[in-house]
Formats: sequence, structure tokens, C-alpha cells
Amino acid sequence: MAKIFDAIVVGARVAGSPTAMLLARKGYDVLLVDRATFPSDTISTHLVHPPGIDALQRWGLLDKVLATGCPAVDTYAFDFGPFTLSGAPGGGGVAYGPRRTVLDKLLVDAASEAGAQVREGFSVESIVCEDDQVLGVRGHAKGGAIVTERARVVIGADGRHSLVAQAVDPTQYHEKPPLLAAYYAYWSGLPMDGRFETYVRPSRGMAAWPTNDDLTVVIAGWP
Repeated sequence: MAKIFDAIVVGARVAGSPTAMLLARKGYDVLLVDRATFPSDTISTHLVHPPGIDALQRWGLLDKVLATGCPAVDTYAFDFGPFTLSGAPGGGGVAYGPRRTVLDKLLVDAASEAGAQVREGFSVESIVCEDDQVLGVRGHAKGGAIVTERARVVIGADGRHSLVAQAVDPTQYHEKPPLLAAYYAYWSGLPMDGRFETYVRPSRGMAAWPTNDDLTVVIAGWP
């Protein structure tokens, strides 16, 4: 008889890996798949605010983030031009901005250590459905044959243009049109001294904060 997982999680980054990890820690049989192999970068900025830091602490992963040398952010500054609001994030907490190459790999490893079966470099081609019920996924490893995996629950954590969302065609709500184009890059020699700074101006904005390897991420956006 073909194996049936309790859950298949499609997408193994900051949404999918913690989901798989927490389910596996509860004793569920979980398959976690992602077309990427880790560590790998992705188009995303990455400031983790205090609620996210609290979650990493609960999961026993914060020390691993700190061990990467990612500097703490102890001050937020919101510059609106005529005035600036500045203070500690989360009423006295701290934030961290680990690179996605660091954070995603750490979370994938945590899911594996919790007992989830992790398949990196696995591309999902389609969702298996019967009688309007999602029963699994069909996909392949790089250069491999197509395989079908089944589960009681399939969880889509595959981000923008989600294949899972497209397959089930969920009801849309709170939709917004595209508002801005954002660009970011990493710079050395730009010390932030533990600050996250954002500058809000008419129809545009900029922000910067420290990250791994003595780098600073700088982002700018406009309509």
C-alpha cells in the first residue's frame, strides 16, 4: 500500500519549515519539499521583529541565529521628515535581520531534526485532486522521474504564484493592487550601530539595517 503522510508542506522557507517542524515535533509524519537547495537566497528583505524573535526563542532556535554573528537591532527610527519617532522595538525588545541564506537553512535543518522528511531540489509539477479534495502532490527531484506523494493534508507555503493556491482557487479577499517597486542591495562599510532606520517621504521610502557578515541591507521603494 502506498505511503500516506499526515501532511505534505510545499515550500521550505520561513513559513513552510517552521510548520513542518512544529507538526513533526507533535509526532505527525510530515514531508517537506522545496525546489531550492539550501542555503540559498530569495528575493526578500528579512528584518525579524520581536514577535518573530520570541517564536525563535520558543522553538529553541534563537541561539543558533545568534551564533551566525547576526547583530542585534535595539533601536527603531522612523524618519518622516519634519519629525522622527525612535525607540526600542517591541517595548524594550530586540530584533535581528539574518540573511535568508542563514535563516532559511537553519529552519530547514530544524524541520529535519524534528523528524520531517525533507526533500530539497524537489519541484512540484501539480497537485493531486479527486472529487474536489486535495490528496497529494506530483513532482520530481532534479533529473528524476515523476513521483506522486499522498497526504491527509497538503499545505501551501510556496509564496508568490503559489501552485497550491492556484490549484484550489481560494476565495480572494482584501486584495490590493501593486503599490510600489522595491529595490535592495547589501553594502559594506555602512555601520548602523544597532539601528533600523526608515525614511518616509511623499510617494517613496528608504530603510536600512545591519545583517550578517558586517553588511547592511539598504532598500528603496517608489510607485
